[in-house]
Amino acid sequence: MRAMINKITYQRELLETLGALFVASIIAIPILTIFYIAFSADKNIWPHLSSTVLPGYITTTSIVLTGISIITILIGVGLAWIVTVYEFPMRRTMEWLCLIPLAMPAYIVAYAYGDLLDYTGFVQTNLRFIFGWGSIRDYWFPSVYSIGGSIFVMSFVLYPYVYLTSRAAFLRQSMTLIEVSSTLGKSSIYSFFHIALPMARPAIIIGLILVIMESMNEFAAFEYYGVDTLSVGVYITWLGKNNLGGAAQIAIFMLLFVFLLMIIEKGLRKKRSFAQNNRKLMSVNRIKLSKGRSVFAIIICAVPILIGFLFPSLVLLDFVLERILEVDAIKYADLLFNSLLLSIFAAILTIILGVFLVNTYITSNNLIIRLSVTISRLGYALPGVVIALGVIVPLITLDGLIKNALGHYFNITVGLIFSGTMIAIVYAYVIRFLTISYGTIESGFTTLNPDIAAASRVLGQSKYSTLIKIQLPIIKPALIMSALLVFVDSMKELPATLILRPFNFDTLATYVYTYASLSQIEEAALPALTIVATGLLPIILINRELVKNEN
Repeated sequence: MRAMINKITYQRELLETLGALFVASIIAIPILTIFYIAFSADKNIWPHLSSTVLPGYITTTSIVLTGISIITILIGVGLAWIVTVYEFPMRRTMEWLCLIPLAMPAYIVAYAYGDLLDYTGFVQTNLRFIFGWGSIRDYWFPSVYSIGGSIFVMSFVLYPYVYLTSRAAFLRQSMTLIEVSSTLGKSSIYSFFHIALPMARPAIIIGLILVIMESMNEFAAFEYYGVDTLSVGVYITWLGKNNLGGAAQIAIFMLLFVFLLMIIEKGLRKKRSFAQNNRKLMSVNRIKLSKGRSVFAIIICAVPILIGFLFPSLVLLDFVLERILEVDAIKYADLLFNSLLLSIFAAILTIILGVFLVNTYITSNNLIIRLSVTISRLGYALPGVVIALGVIVPLITLDGLIKNALGHYFNITVGLIFSGTMIAIVYAYVIRFLTISYGTIESGFTTLNPDIAAASRVLGQSKYSTLIKIQLPIIKPALIMSALLVFVDSMKELPATLILRPFNFDTLATYVYTYASLSQIEEAALPALTIVATGLLPIILINRELVKNEN
């Protein structure tokens, strides 16, 4: 009997190990493919790249990332401190509205501000009307189509990442330390910079790393503003100049930079916060502001919300209302269906894989499984354009092998099965968003009492029976959150979708990109607004979780 049990246990662990290795391989293959293409290119163009475009790409990317980092820290940390430490009218409303720019894809905000601030846009047109200026020679106005314009747009879209991590860190801090500092004659500004900020520094940097990763992933906004970052360089070199090897070599620089960020982030998570036993938290001992300071606090909170969400939304809404009677309902329904189909499949697959990986990782001490799970979580760090580059070549190769095998052995002719189909897009989504699913599901598993699983096993239930019948129903909120986050991110994802989509196949995101590239964003306003509306759902859930932690 014991021998049979040991055999079953061994077989189950072998299957789990093979399953974890399979998931790790589907994440690792695109990365390995990029290195293979880069170092096996027919022509060694490293010298050409290093002497021509590569220094410019690296310099521009560095400038953009530096500017975005500075602004997002200033806005995100500042807002987090205000809504956590001070009490003022509308504070509860402002604390979740500060998250709302997360619903706006950066490329949509870029298109909106391009229309709003252009020479023929609303702002400059009204300035000329008010002051009587005849042409651009009569006044100076900063061009939004510049590095400065891209930094401006990206910063006001991405600051919520820093705001989220900073606010979570401030919520865990004790008010007693601030009060002690005050009794010693120190100002609140001194207490912020010398007490609260140093303790929150690891969390702030984690938020900043997320901002940098999202900035590295973006290419449509930078391309639209004429800013040649590394992601734009990969896209142009590959599809514009038809140089796959050169694109892979540029992508390697992106991967090395991203891996460096991941190492830093992993180190910071080990010292994420300082232990504090005192439960007199800032969130329940806020400092009440006077009427004048309350107005000032509200204005400070409102400005990023207006710039990052409201103004772009109004631009899109105005276009929708102007052209509501011209909307092609059939075309819109087709775009919506394609986006929903891809996003739903991605959400389902990432949940299944996420549950398998989390459960296997928790219940196994197998080194191979643990290493495989770690590799499986690398996908989110990879920019979409890099994932597309790494996915397309293996899938084309696989299609070729299948086609040759079927033709040789069965005399059957088939077309593309994986590359150039929706399967390729969903594959890219799974690679990129599995990390999100894993993290959310893992947080759900950490709330489970380990005695529940032990009791179930004593009663004769298997490991997977316990998982399906007991554990998954308990962590249902985490599963829903995971599905929603992956679904919304898939709806917004542009680079991978744009590159991997089949011919004559569009999603809401690719349709918006196509018309914005032709300076006809008004034609795609309804699809753009649909993406924004979808993005509001997780914002509500995220804020609800923060409020729970606060209380």
